[in-house]
Amino acid sequence: MRPTILVVALPLIVGGCSSTLSPDVPTPDDDLLSTAPPVHYRRPVVGYVARQPIDPKPWKKQNELQSPSKGDAS
Repeated sequence: MRPTILVVALPLIVGGCSSTLSPDVPTPDDDLLSTAPPVHYRRPVVGYVARQPIDPKPWKKQNELQSPSKGDAS
């Protein structure tokens, strides 16, 4: 038997045999799990609104509509 196989296989075998949960790992309580709200399926396209491209409006009128009415000193 090759020594490299022994070096690799021995820790794997020993590690597989000794894997147990330590006593300080908490287990989930049934009370906590039962208080979670149920999960409902929601389609990914629920809020989708189809939009078609339109021609641009005159930029001067759009700019006047968005600017303050009395103007700003800045």
